[in-house]
Amino acid sequence: MASTSDIRNGLCIRYNHDIFKITEFLHVKPGKGPAFVRTKLKSVTTGKVIENTFSAGHKIEDVRVETHKFQYLYNDGEFYHFMNVEDYTQIRLVEDVLDQPKLLKEGEVVTVIINTEDNAPLSVEMPASVILEVSHTEPGVKGNTATNATKPATVETGAEVNVPLFINEGDKIKIETEKGTYKERIKE
Repeated sequence: MASTSDIRNGLCIRYNHDIFKITEFLHVKPGKGPAFVRTKLKSVTTGKVIENTFSAGHKIEDVRVETHKFQYLYNDGEFYHFMNVEDYTQIRLVEDVLDQPKLLKEGEVVTVIINTEDNAPLSVEMPASVILEVSHTEPGVKGNTATNATKPATVETGAEVNVPLFINEGDKIKIETEKGTYKERIKE
C-alpha cells in the first residue's frame, strides 16, 4: 500500500477494479481545508482517461510493474507484434494498449510496462518523438505564407499530421508522439 505522498507520473495503481497509470498530478495545499492531490489517470486496459482527487494521506494500492525494451515488428490487422530486445521472446498486443499506434514504425524500440503479478503487458510507452518520412502532401502554394499556415500530410506509417506549407513529399519530419504533432524538419 502506498499513500498520496508516493504519487508520481507513471505510477500504476489499482482503482475502481481496474489498473490505472498516473499521467499527471498536482499536490494542492489550499489556505483553508486539508491538502489533496489532483490526478489524471489513464486506464491501461481501456485507454480511458479520468480525473480524480485524493485527499492527503489517502491509501492507494500500487501495482508492481517492470519495464522492458521491445522492438516493434509488424501489425497483422488485429494484433501488434513486439520482440523483447534482451531475450528475443515475442508478445502481441491489441491496439487499445498503444498510445499512438499510427506513429509506430517497424523496428522502433518502445518501453512495455508489464504487471509482475501475472506477467500481463499493461501499456506501451513510445519514445518522446519519432522521425518519419512524408509519403504524401499537397504542394505549398507560392505566396500563401500566412503565419502558422499548415496543411495535412500523410507519413510513411499512414498517420496524418498537420505540417507547415514548406514541407514536401520525401522530407523527414520529427513528430511529438504524445500529441501527434509536427516538431521540426530533419535536414540530411
